[in-house]
Amino acid sequence: MPPSQETARSALPAGLRKPRTWSGHQIATLNPGCFALVMATGIISNTLFLEGHRELSDALFAFNAVAYPWLLLLTVLRFIRFRHAAWSDLIDPNLVFSFFTIVAGSDVFGVGLHLRGHASVALGLWLFALLIWFGLIYFSFAVLTFLNTVQGADVVHGAWLNAIVGTQSLVILGALIAPALGDLGGTVFVLLHMLWGVGLGLYGIFIALFAYRIFFSAVGPDDITPVLWVVMGAAAITTNAGSVLIVTDSAMPFLNSMRPFIDGVTLIMWAWATWWIPLLVLFGIWKHGIRRVPLTYTPMLWSMVFPLGMYALASRRLSLAADFPPLDAISQVMIWVALAAWAATAAGFVASSWTSFRAFRLSSAQ
Repeated sequence: MPPSQETARSALPAGLRKPRTWSGHQIATLNPGCFALVMATGIISNTLFLEGHRELSDALFAFNAVAYPWLLLLTVLRFIRFRHAAWSDLIDPNLVFSFFTIVAGSDVFGVGLHLRGHASVALGLWLFALLIWFGLIYFSFAVLTFLNTVQGADVVHGAWLNAIVGTQSLVILGALIAPALGDLGGTVFVLLHMLWGVGLGLYGIFIALFAYRIFFSAVGPDDITPVLWVVMGAAAITTNAGSVLIVTDSAMPFLNSMRPFIDGVTLIMWAWATWWIPLLVLFGIWKHGIRRVPLTYTPMLWSMVFPLGMYALASRRLSLAADFPPLDAISQVMIWVALAAWAATAAGFVASSWTSFRAFRLSSAQ
């Protein structure tokens, strides 16, 4: 959403009584895409784990072990205490797809748990994420179909590609847990290949709309937001999911016959994700360097950090699937870029939270 919309999110929803505490205010105005924080932290932690940087990985995992249940609790409390505000976000075509960050955040955190030997908890998170995905996938498109208007949802601001990220995240965690499911493993592997195909189809639909909006319509500074990076992140996670399917033996000839197709598409998706990175950087330079828009903290910044970390992991996984080591060198560079972006965003989050707390106390004292 543009800055004007982000400012509106910091205000109380219409008809909602002002909460008496700062924490109540934060719950009432909680961004539906808040789990992007978990996604960004988790993907960097998982990549560092695979690259052998265990201490850094564990530190970020510990952060997520607090952040994930905390955000889950706040989300539940919001639906209980501030039902009107939560429902307003669910039926808003510009916001409903942001709830897919719950799916992706659960899966990314689940991968971190699985890497550390907590397979049963990871399975529980995958089932939870799958349930949320089934509920959201048709509800969100119903909202987009029946509640959108000509001047309504905009693919640039709507974070619609989070639907793809959530879908492909199910493939990645599912491929880790499927081999231990015994007779159900084959069924799960079929489902995972189906989900990968659904995510690929959704990307084809949304990227066409996205490219048309960006390249053939007027674009202003408010249109250039960190959410745009999800277009790269969605391609990167599709690459990651495809690479996982390639290297995981499903023991099913029917699925194994699909590998040549998955091989080719996975490489194309990585190339497509790579193509977007310089362009997205140019967008940021144009907004903040040429148009002089100040760079300030917004929760949407986590939607930029996650694609950077996902691109690093996707490059590593593709290097293994394609047996092409130079791609791993790209991963080793990009993970530190992602970690630097995470640190800067985390610092902005702390500073913004403190400023918000002080402002609330001052307004309450008047």
